[in-house]
Amino acid sequence: METLTIIIAAVFVLVLAIMYFSYNNREVALRKEAEAQREKITTVHDTMWKTLKQEAGVTDEYRQTFERIYPQLIQGRYANDSQGFMKWIHEANPSFDTSLYRHLMQSINVQRTAFATSQQRMLDIIRERETLLESMPSRWFISNKSKIEYTVISSTATNRVIETRTDDDIKLF
Repeated sequence: METLTIIIAAVFVLVLAIMYFSYNNREVALRKEAEAQREKITTVHDTMWKTLKQEAGVTDEYRQTFERIYPQLIQGRYANDSQGFMKWIHEANPSFDTSLYRHLMQSINVQRTAFATSQQRMLDIIRERETLLESMPSRWFISNKSKIEYTVISSTATNRVIETRTDDDIKLF
């Protein structure tokens, strides 16, 4: 009988030890993931702005170059020709390619979505860890209960909407 009590006590202690290590290891993994995610958010934000600024620069350079050379092309082509206007109507003249703007808009959408997704992942990690800290029996075993600090990166307009609880600014242009 005494041996059985010792075996039951040993199994009980073993189960408690396994639970202690398991829950603490999960908490450590979530904390490390949050630290890595914080750095990922920085990288995604940096990539987003570099990409958008450079693509917008290329688009703007194309527009400026087209504005500069188009009048010269047309003027040189029809300057000494009395039938120039009629030719201009029938000929295929250089046209401004708007596909760069379409590509820029797609890049804005993709980059902003990647940034939002990386922030949402951080919030999911924090939620998962807080759930672990507040749930039974894990809350009894976790040693490190300090909060993971993170403030969502947002715009002034969004912060104002959250503060006032009103979003009336629907004018896009």
